Amino acid sequence: MEKINFKNRIRLSFTEDRDFSFFLLVGFLSGIAGGINATIFNNYLNDVYHLAADVRGFVELPRELPGLLIVIVLGLLSFLGDIRMAAIGMLAASLGVLGLGVFSPGFNVMLAWMMLFSLGTHIFMPLSASIGMSLSKQEAYGSRLGRFSAYSLTATIIGYGIVWTGFRFFHMTYPIAFVIASVFYCLAAFVLTTMHRKETKIRRVRFVFRKRYTLYYCMSVVNGARKQIFLTFAPWVLIQIFHLDAPTFAILGIIIATVSIISRKIVGNAIDRLGERKVLSLEAVLLVAVCMGYAFAADLVPLSIAVVIIAVCYILDNSMSAVEMARSTYVKRIALDPADVMPTLSAGVSFDHIVAMTIPILGGLLWKSMGYQYVFMAAALIGVLNLILSLQIRIPDQIGSKTPEQKVMDETNR
Repeated sequence: MEKINFKNRIRLSFTEDRDFSFFLLVGFLSGIAGGINATIFNNYLNDVYHLAADVRGFVELPRELPGLLIVIVLGLLSFLGDIRMAAIGMLAASLGVLGLGVFSPGFNVMLAWMMLFSLGTHIFMPLSASIGMSLSKQEAYGSRLGRFSAYSLTATIIGYGIVWTGFRFFHMTYPIAFVIASVFYCLAAFVLTTMHRKETKIRRVRFVFRKRYTLYYCMSVVNGARKQIFLTFAPWVLIQIFHLDAPTFAILGIIIATVSIISRKIVGNAIDRLGERKVLSLEAVLLVAVCMGYAFAADLVPLSIAVVIIAVCYILDNSMSAVEMARSTYVKRIALDPADVMPTLSAGVSFDHIVAMTIPILGGLLWKSMGYQYVFMAAALIGVLNLILSLQIRIPDQIGSKTPEQKVMDETNR
């Protein structure tokens, strides 16, 4: 029996390592596609549709709507299991980005394809963290997710390189770039279907709030507000105020990816060694400083220097996106039931998007009426609130080591 058990353990270990290798490949392929899309999307909106800041803010409403509905979508698809759902997400992203490039004769049609693309990426978003942790041991959650992120970011350099080389030397157009991205998302979907790990069935998601996860939900809302201001208006400042083009954003993207490859490994290890509280608190402090850079650089120094300062801020805030892992591992560590993790992460994404749909509209109106500086001053205030919430994080003892009285109290808080 011992030999059989030993062989089973070896076989299980081999399968897990193989599946994790395939999962890294998924991150690599989707990273290339994401790098292409992230580089050209804002310039595409500006050059093709000539949007003002307030209209650009409105575009975030349909773009982020799938994120708000993700709990419902994952609930409806839960019978498929996490890996098949992730594959569907990558396929939807592939079709959506193809439509953006090839089948968008007008603004309204473009919005529809954009929503399909957004749905695909938002399906994959909570599933990637859940699948990665399911292929890891508890003490290695951070480092494993950090490795996945590092592979994804390495691939974005290729995506940025494709954009820079194509637009600079081969007269690449937006449709061609979107088609290339579509191919890589499709390949990622195919690789997911080849994974052998037993599907983790996701129970249907219900809004059964547990007091234990309240802090995570609050952090999701606040982080969503702060993040959406950066995602929407940071590149828009560089495009409309300083007139940066797609190849220049590709160079910035290469720098961001290079910095992030290192920072994500550091963040992953820091999560395991220092804990989520310290990592998230430090992120909040740094992002408040970045907001100040966006808001006041052009008023304090000449524009030729200000653009460099704001570009550095752009690099820093994008490089710190790795810290999102800490919110995922926080949920995993405090979960009363492993089956809670995916629904809680997906619910967090939905709460994140409640504000992500509205904040850009308000930010666009604030930009139009008072100037872009006030958008980032508001983001700094949100960053302070993010710091206050991060300082409240406490990781309790593992459920198995708790006393009967503590277990009863946890059950009461469900």
